[in-house]
Amino acid sequence: MADKAAESTNNKHRDLLESTQRVVQSALQKLGYPEEVYELLREPVRLMTVRIPVRMDDGSTKIFTGYRAQHNDAVGPTKGGVRFHPEVSEDEVKALSIWMSLKAGIVDLPYGGGKGGIICDPREMSFRELEGVSRGYVRAISQIVGPTKDIPAPDVMTNSQIMAWMMDEYSRMDEFNNPGFITGKPIVLGGSEGRETATAKGVTICLREAAKQRGISIEGARVVIQGFGNAGSYLAKFMHEAGAKVIGISDAYGALHDPDGLDIDYLLDRRDSFGTVTNLFKSTISNKELLELDCDILVPAAVENQITKDNAHNIKAQIVIEAANGPTTFEATEILTERGILLVPDVLASAGGVTVSYFEWVQNNQGYYWEEQEVEEKLEKVMLKGFQNVYQTAHTRRVDMRLAAYMVGVRKMAEASRFRGWI
Repeated sequence: MADKAAESTNNKHRDLLESTQRVVQSALQKLGYPEEVYELLREPVRLMTVRIPVRMDDGSTKIFTGYRAQHNDAVGPTKGGVRFHPEVSEDEVKALSIWMSLKAGIVDLPYGGGKGGIICDPREMSFRELEGVSRGYVRAISQIVGPTKDIPAPDVMTNSQIMAWMMDEYSRMDEFNNPGFITGKPIVLGGSEGRETATAKGVTICLREAAKQRGISIEGARVVIQGFGNAGSYLAKFMHEAGAKVIGISDAYGALHDPDGLDIDYLLDRRDSFGTVTNLFKSTISNKELLELDCDILVPAAVENQITKDNAHNIKAQIVIEAANGPTTFEATEILTERGILLVPDVLASAGGVTVSYFEWVQNNQGYYWEEQEVEEKLEKVMLKGFQNVYQTAHTRRVDMRLAAYMVGVRKMAEASRFRGWI
């Protein structure tokens, strides 16, 4: 049974990588680049697989498998998160590293894309075991990472504490304090103001701009958010504060729906560190029902492959904003676009996280730190420019927003690779 589940996950991630590669190829063709550019960009330039031995609390030693993919470093050092999840795979980190390159290109950062992951379930591990895995991973990948090579960050089921352990381990090996090695750190260790809410802030900016294009007022708009982790919960808070009615939210165990608007403050107070809250309620609906609710704006902020060709015809929202990585399949993107639904793709909508990570790295390098208002003003400027570039490209080139985002995102690294003489 476990083998079948692993095979299903591997197939899902292989499909994710292949579909990503197809859109990259289409974007490069639309831009007029020769085939060798695609051959360079279709796979990461570097992929490391590591084995991490950790002494567990019961005295046994468990060996964990981890990955670090570096997609393309023609523009600058690679940048991207590290996720702790039982379904991490090689193809997944490859695909996500490509997406990170695209995000950096869309918001014009001096980065290529990177992504890492460790096959584990932090929900079943003690604090001490998590520290062992975190430090072991840094030791294993230390030869290919660093503030001028590849800068990790938080991702699925990792947080500022894990980043702190990783930074400390790298600093011990380097024999001096090196906060620029990693982003998403606690403020007291060189983290940036505004980093925790950055992804949700970026999604909020894209949501606001998309609503303008469709003539929808945020105040009173009916919003459904799938996922109540970092991005989803903060987005619910920001939407609630802006006067929107958040009529549905979900977590891994189910979903809540109230057509008059949920009590977001109460839900935020009751959620646990993994974003779980629906287990406290008897009256729940399924995630499938949540996605098909009648609403103005739908925000998938959970996991990949949630809107597919099987349910895309049932989506009732006017706008879909992808806060998660890959929640809408490419077949579903075509269906939604044909139906006149405005889809803001993940590589644009969720770029707020990497943008403020970049701000954190800049502050670490300068040794000078900004106030939260300055961070938010800079984020607003960057995200607004990125949205306008993608929306304008979609309009002038007559392509969907996902292909437009890939076209904007891929151009910078293609040009950097060309000027370097790689192609």
